[in-house]
Amino acid sequence: MAERPTEQRLERAFRKATAHKLIIGAVARVESGDGSLSWCGAAGGVERNSRFFIASATKLYVTASLLKLQELGRLRLDDPAADYVDRGALEGIHRYNGKDESFKLTIRQLMAHTSGLPDYFQAARDDGKSLLQHIQAGRDRAWTFEQAVEDAKRLKPHFAPGTPGKAHYSDTNYQLLGKIIEHATGGTVEEAFRSYVYEPLGLENTYLFRNDGDDPDVPLYCNDAPLHVPQAMASFGPDGGIVSTADELMAFLRGFFEGRLFAKSALPSLYAWNRIFFPLQYGVGVAKFQMPRVFTMFRLFPELIGHSGLSGAFAYYCPAKDVYFAGTVNQVAQPSLPYRLMMELLNSVKK
Repeated sequence: MAERPTEQRLERAFRKATAHKLIIGAVARVESGDGSLSWCGAAGGVERNSRFFIASATKLYVTASLLKLQELGRLRLDDPAADYVDRGALEGIHRYNGKDESFKLTIRQLMAHTSGLPDYFQAARDDGKSLLQHIQAGRDRAWTFEQAVEDAKRLKPHFAPGTPGKAHYSDTNYQLLGKIIEHATGGTVEEAFRSYVYEPLGLENTYLFRNDGDDPDVPLYCNDAPLHVPQAMASFGPDGGIVSTADELMAFLRGFFEGRLFAKSALPSLYAWNRIFFPLQYGVGVAKFQMPRVFTMFRLFPELIGHSGLSGAFAYYCPAKDVYFAGTVNQVAQPSLPYRLMMELLNSVKK
């Protein structure tokens, strides 16, 4: 069957965007909400069914699980985190202006990055480098929840919890949210994902990476070198450890926004936006990407809502065009690459 015009435009846009010298392999899936469009492109040895790290797009799965737990009456987003996290682990994690604010933290603040907590992963350590920089250099290491928390306790918070207009992206928040999910369910985070995400959507190739020999099909890249850091990838857990495929990431994304994982009526409550870093804003467990007109030849660029990951993975929905985007460029050195790809693809889709 011959390709339709939109699919031809998408293919050209995909080939153009993935010709970038740092995109060694990529896969992208585009679907419309009404079912009139379903397209997938792959390049560089990556295939449609290839498994890849989705990194921080994992945070959407945490959000979906927490919303479902709230729906089931197992927790409320405005509950104190201290109701679900061991007090010994929580105590001292947020000391600000001489006061311990740790027990004032709420689930919603952790989800929205309005807790003020420092980021155990991206903050500079005693040697002047962050754990992120060590990982990008190929120095693999493992860590536990307890170690991540202790690292955060040695860092300075950025502001008091819930300070109006303030947000700071921190993986520490989602390490804590993982423990909250475990307390509320009595099981592991992976068991919660299975109950509230994988099984309802029939996902068979999505899982939290465990470093047990079942490696993804697609290796990570940092610039032009493969990045083999299995211990680190197995340590992220709820802040960035899921492996999936383009098809299953798309199925999750649609389930998230179309009410198949939790009541669709809960979505507007997530859209309380704060700036984190240009041009991203963060709501309650979701991110928003929108380029200003001055950067898009003065054309209005519609907003995208979802999440990306350090691995180059992306999972976003465009409400204005009712179109979904999911996939990866599999490159950790340039976080802008998945957004450039999505912009090219979005420009190829007419409303």
